[in-house]
Amino acid sequence: MATLTQTKIRIRLKAYDHRLLDTSCDKIVDTATRTQAVPVGPIPLPTRRRIYCLLRSPHVDKDSREHFETRTHRRIIDIYSPSSKTIDALMKLDLPAGVDIEVKL
Repeated sequence: MATLTQTKIRIRLKAYDHRLLDTSCDKIVDTATRTQAVPVGPIPLPTRRRIYCLLRSPHVDKDSREHFETRTHRRIIDIYSPSSKTIDALMKLDLPAGVDIEVKL
């Protein structure tokens, strides 16, 4: 009984701008399909909201506050059965500076 071991690359993407994130995901999926790999995704993960509360006044007036928030959008792409051409093409891929990429083999 032979066991089938399948290699997988998991790519996690994070960005504050969801449009940059979606274009980066499209580039990665297109690159993977051109090199005969099987991409699964992009799978959207929950958006993380971080809210900061600041006082408007430098001295008193505790009742007057201002809220700011940052939203971190996240996606996962799994690439099954990648070849060496797939890995080389992904390394040479030019992605925007506002996208954080984490690759696990």
